[in-house]
Amino acid sequence: MKSSKEEKELLNSVEKGEWKQVTDFKAKSAKYKQIAESTERKDKRVNIRITERDLIHLQKKALKEGLPYQSLISSILHKYINGYLSEKQINTAMD
Repeated sequence: MKSSKEEKELLNSVEKGEWKQVTDFKAKSAKYKQIAESTERKDKRVNIRITERDLIHLQKKALKEGLPYQSLISSILHKYINGYLSEKQINTAMD
């Protein structure tokens, strides 16, 4: 079976030891499942304009979290308007 370029890169990354085991996988999985479920119930659409640089940073953060970037944006906004996220936390998270 022939591997794609992406599969070869992934395999090389694993062999180099660049991957780490997720500690407390069940708890983290449940957390992200809850986030996904709460952001899944959408009944309104919003269009915003942001810089390409900010979008790229959001996409990278979302990839690290294992979420679609739109879900990450929705989650950030939800946390902020409900008082769970302060401007200081946002600035620290984006660095």
